[in-house]
Amino acid sequence: MNWSDEKLLDMRMCDLGVQLEGTPLEDRMAKLYRELEQQGIRFRPHCWLSEDWFSPDDVPGIAIPFYLAHPRLMRLEKKQLLEVEGGTVSCCMRILRHEAGHALDTAYRLHRRRKWQAVFGKNSAPYPTYYQPKPYSRSYVVHLDQWYAQSHPAEDFAETFAVWLKPRSPWRKQYADWPAYKKLVYVDQVMDDVRSKSPPVRSRRRVDPVHRIKKTLREHYAAKREHYGIGANSYYDRDLRRLFAEVPRAHLKNGSRPATAASFLRRVRPELRRVTAEWTGASPYTVDQVLREMIDRARELKLRLAHSEQDSKRDALAMVVVHTMKLLQRGHHRVAL
Repeated sequence: MNWSDEKLLDMRMCDLGVQLEGTPLEDRMAKLYRELEQQGIRFRPHCWLSEDWFSPDDVPGIAIPFYLAHPRLMRLEKKQLLEVEGGTVSCCMRILRHEAGHALDTAYRLHRRRKWQAVFGKNSAPYPTYYQPKPYSRSYVVHLDQWYAQSHPAEDFAETFAVWLKPRSPWRKQYADWPAYKKLVYVDQVMDDVRSKSPPVRSRRRVDPVHRIKKTLREHYAAKREHYGIGANSYYDRDLRRLFAEVPRAHLKNGSRPATAASFLRRVRPELRRVTAEWTGASPYTVDQVLREMIDRARELKLRLAHSEQDSKRDALAMVVVHTMKLLQRGHHRVAL
């Protein structure tokens, strides 16, 4: 698949010819199944390629985004959306455990149980368009980014299950003094009840499989950028161009060549990450993702310092804080439901 980006973008998803078989995704699925087996759980969610990550409400399975089936598609994903969700083994396993929680909930209809509802809330509650996370809350586990467990009772359960399922998870010690501990204990108890039972919901249906999706990749990414609030070129382009010089200046006042914006941001990255995390309550990891994307884009645009380093660092901090807060507000869409 050595095609140009433009040629790929004009292809329909159904014509990509991608499949799970023979890809690293098979190993990751096998790893998930081993983790379930180690916990004595006989249920195995089936997986298929689709447009995004999700587990359907009435199907106990997991849809995996098509781009993870081929490195060329992963590169296009990174260029279009500045990240590859599930692109590393560790990130992919985190999401698979989360989606396995949804699939297991569906398979055994756990959300219908009164105790489940008493612990997590009503699964029938509508999903909010936005949610405002409380970073310091200890009533929820922390697994995926953006304190995702706080977005909805179904996500709370899936996140709690994922923490419980992770091999050698120190959840008993890590969450011992958290209110979220009772949720982990409930998951442990309910797994004792269902682990050896056949699930009542056994559908193997594949919802929106990639070989049936007729939209082009260009249409797909246009919709994703609109949903994520990313502009046609980059979500950060406007602010980066305001802060840095797009056309390199021949000389500074002292006759030296101005530093590149990318090298400057890399150098002040630890300080920006630390201060932004303190001010916003975001995890350092979340802030670092914002910084990484800004650095990558500044390099692509070939930007250079336009002001003194002191002024540039002050303005860069303000820029990172603003974008981190925006990311927190729209964090609910980072994992498809």
